[in-house]
Amino acid sequence: MIRAILLALLLAAPALAQEWIPRRTAEIQALDKVNARVLTLRATVGEAARFGTLTILVRACHSRPPDEVPAAAAWMEVTDARSAAGAGPVFRGWLFADAPAVNMFEHPVYDLRIMACR
Repeated sequence: MIRAILLALLLAAPALAQEWIPRRTAEIQALDKVNARVLTLRATVGEAARFGTLTILVRACHSRPPDEVPAAAAWMEVTDARSAAGAGPVFRGWLFADAPAVNMFEHPVYDLRIMACR
């Protein structure tokens, strides 16, 4: 019985170490593909940031504790002023700094990538 409890605790330890810390500011790398302009935006959670015709609203931004491998993830809603009225956001979801291909922001003119949460 004691072995089973110890085994369960050892198997649960890595899962406990996988915590995320909520942060207030997202660092976003923005690229305009037409003129190759690259800009690092600092977006506060809950406040809109603009890049070109995009409006970026960061709803949540989380990072790993300082003693773990650095990583960041942000939940964003992105709208484009060029979209048809009532079309809704061009992107809504999580962006991951260490795995940008998991959920990519796809747009013909712009590219966004989360760099860090601070």
